[in-house]
Amino acid sequence: MSDNKSTVLVVDDVSENIDVLIGILEINYTVKFALDGDTAIEVASKEPQPDIILLDVMMPGLNGYEVCEKLKLDPVTAEIPVIFVTALDDLKNEVRGFEVGGVDYITKPVVPEIVSARVKTHIEFKKVKQKLAEHMQKLEEMLDNKLDI
Repeated sequence: MSDNKSTVLVVDDVSENIDVLIGILEINYTVKFALDGDTAIEVASKEPQPDIILLDVMMPGLNGYEVCEKLKLDPVTAEIPVIFVTALDDLKNEVRGFEVGGVDYITKPVVPEIVSARVKTHIEFKKVKQKLAEHMQKLEEMLDNKLDI
Protein backbone atom coordinates (compact mmCIF):
# COMPACT_ATOMS: atom_id res chain seq x y z
CA MET A 1 0.00 0.00 0.00
CA SER A 2 2.82 2.44 0.84
CA ASP A 3 4.16 1.98 -2.72
CA ASN A 4 1.31 4.18 -3.95
CA LYS A 5 2.03 6.99 -1.50
CA SER A 6 3.42 10.24 -2.82
CA THR A 7 6.81 11.24 -1.43
CA VAL A 8 7.51 14.44 0.47
CA LEU A 9 11.05 15.71 1.07
CA VAL A 10 11.32 17.85 4.21
CA VAL A 11 14.40 20.08 4.40
CA ASP A 12 15.28 21.89 7.64
CA ASP A 13 18.46 22.23 9.68
CA VAL A 14 16.48 21.83 12.93
CA SER A 15 15.55 18.19 13.55
CA GLU A 16 12.60 19.15 15.79
CA ASN A 17 11.01 20.99 12.85
CA ILE A 18 11.50 17.92 10.68
CA ASP A 19 9.90 15.75 13.37
CA VAL A 20 6.84 18.03 13.49
CA LEU A 21 6.36 17.86 9.71
CA ILE A 22 6.94 14.10 9.61
CA GLY A 23 4.31 13.72 12.33
CA ILE A 24 1.82 15.67 10.21
CA LEU A 25 2.58 13.96 6.90
CA GLU A 26 3.67 10.37 7.53
CA ILE A 27 0.12 9.00 7.67
CA ASN A 28 -0.56 9.92 4.04
CA TYR A 29 2.90 10.20 2.49
CA THR A 30 6.33 8.65 2.37
CA VAL A 31 8.52 11.28 4.03
CA LYS A 32 12.24 11.76 3.39
CA PHE A 33 14.30 14.46 5.04
CA ALA A 34 17.50 16.43 4.64
CA LEU A 35 19.28 18.65 7.16
CA ASP A 36 20.95 20.94 4.60
CA GLY A 37 20.55 22.28 1.09
CA ASP A 38 23.25 20.21 -0.61
CA THR A 39 21.74 16.98 0.71
CA ALA A 40 18.28 18.14 -0.36
CA ILE A 41 19.46 18.70 -3.94
CA GLU A 42 21.12 15.28 -3.95
CA VAL A 43 18.00 13.51 -2.61
CA ALA A 44 15.72 15.38 -5.03
CA SER A 45 17.86 14.33 -7.99
CA LYS A 46 17.73 10.60 -7.24
CA GLU A 47 14.98 8.12 -8.08
CA PRO A 48 12.44 7.87 -6.70
CA GLN A 49 12.20 11.63 -6.72
CA PRO A 50 10.02 13.45 -4.21
CA ASP A 51 6.64 14.62 -5.43
CA ILE A 52 7.02 17.81 -3.39
CA ILE A 53 9.64 19.53 -1.23
CA LEU A 54 8.98 21.41 2.01
CA LEU A 55 11.96 23.72 2.35
CA ASP A 56 13.16 25.93 5.19
CA VAL A 57 14.70 29.26 4.20
CA MET A 58 17.21 29.91 6.99
CA MET A 59 19.85 27.18 6.92
CA PRO A 60 23.63 27.19 7.13
CA GLY A 61 25.40 26.76 3.80
CA LEU A 62 22.85 27.10 1.02
CA ASN A 63 19.72 28.88 2.19
CA GLY A 64 16.30 27.75 0.99
CA TYR A 65 16.08 30.35 -1.76
CA GLU A 66 19.43 29.21 -3.19
CA VAL A 67 18.35 25.56 -3.00
CA CYS A 68 15.11 26.33 -4.82
CA GLU A 69 16.94 28.27 -7.53
CA LYS A 70 19.32 25.35 -8.10
CA LEU A 71 16.43 22.87 -8.23
CA LYS A 72 14.56 24.98 -10.77
CA LEU A 73 17.64 25.36 -13.00
CA ASP A 74 18.16 21.59 -13.23
CA PRO A 75 15.82 19.88 -15.74
CA VAL A 76 15.86 16.75 -13.55
CA THR A 77 14.34 18.58 -10.55
CA ALA A 78 12.72 21.65 -12.12
CA GLU A 79 9.17 20.27 -12.01
CA ILE A 80 9.20 19.32 -8.31
CA PRO A 81 6.98 21.81 -6.46
CA VAL A 82 8.64 23.60 -3.55
CA ILE A 83 6.73 24.91 -0.55
CA PHE A 84 8.73 27.16 1.74
CA VAL A 85 8.16 26.46 5.44
CA THR A 86 9.84 29.21 7.43
CA ALA A 87 9.74 31.53 10.41
CA LEU A 88 10.26 34.49 8.03
CA ASP A 89 6.77 35.93 7.97
CA ASP A 90 7.27 39.25 6.21
CA LEU A 91 5.98 40.04 2.74
CA LYS A 92 9.46 40.63 1.26
CA ASN A 93 10.57 37.08 2.07
CA GLU A 94 7.31 35.56 0.87
CA VAL A 95 7.62 37.39 -2.46
CA ARG A 96 11.24 36.21 -2.74
CA GLY A 97 10.06 32.63 -2.25
CA PHE A 98 7.74 32.92 -5.22
CA GLU A 99 10.37 34.72 -7.32
CA VAL A 100 12.81 31.82 -6.99
CA GLY A 101 10.19 29.27 -8.01
CA GLY A 102 8.30 28.27 -4.88
CA VAL A 103 4.64 27.33 -5.28
CA ASP A 104 3.56 28.18 -1.74
CA TYR A 105 4.79 29.70 1.52
CA ILE A 106 3.87 28.50 5.02
CA THR A 107 5.03 30.27 8.15
CA LYS A 108 6.11 28.63 11.40
CA PRO A 109 4.79 27.59 13.76
CA VAL A 110 2.92 25.41 11.29
CA VAL A 111 -0.75 24.55 11.52
CA PRO A 112 -1.10 20.83 10.73
CA GLU A 113 -4.33 21.24 8.76
CA ILE A 114 -2.77 23.98 6.60
CA VAL A 115 0.33 21.91 5.87
CA SER A 116 -1.77 18.85 4.98
CA ALA A 117 -4.13 20.81 2.74
CA ARG A 118 -1.42 22.63 0.84
CA VAL A 119 0.74 19.54 0.34
CA LYS A 120 -2.28 17.60 -0.92
CA THR A 121 -3.31 20.42 -3.27
CA HIS A 122 0.14 20.86 -4.81
CA ILE A 123 0.71 17.12 -5.25
CA GLU A 124 -2.69 16.77 -6.96
CA PHE A 125 -1.88 19.75 -9.19
CA LYS A 126 1.48 18.21 -10.12
CA LYS A 127 -0.22 14.93 -11.05
CA VAL A 128 -2.77 16.73 -13.23
CA LYS A 129 0.04 18.66 -14.94
CA GLN A 130 1.91 15.41 -15.62
CA LYS A 131 -1.20 13.74 -17.09
CA LEU A 132 -1.86 16.76 -19.25
CA ALA A 133 1.72 16.70 -20.56
CA GLU A 134 1.39 12.96 -21.33
CA HIS A 135 -1.87 13.55 -23.21
CA MET A 136 -0.33 16.42 -25.15
CA GLN A 137 2.60 14.18 -26.11
CA LYS A 138 0.20 11.46 -27.34
CA LEU A 139 -1.81 14.00 -29.32
CA GLU A 140 1.36 15.35 -30.93
CA GLU A 141 2.44 11.82 -31.85
CA MET A 142 -0.99 11.07 -33.32
CA LEU A 143 -0.88 14.29 -35.31
CA ASP A 144 2.63 13.53 -36.57
CA ASN A 145 1.49 10.05 -37.64
CA LYS A 146 -1.54 11.47 -39.48
CA LEU A 147 0.65 13.99 -41.31
CA ASP A 148 3.07 11.24 -42.38
CA ILE A 149 0.34 9.34 -44.26
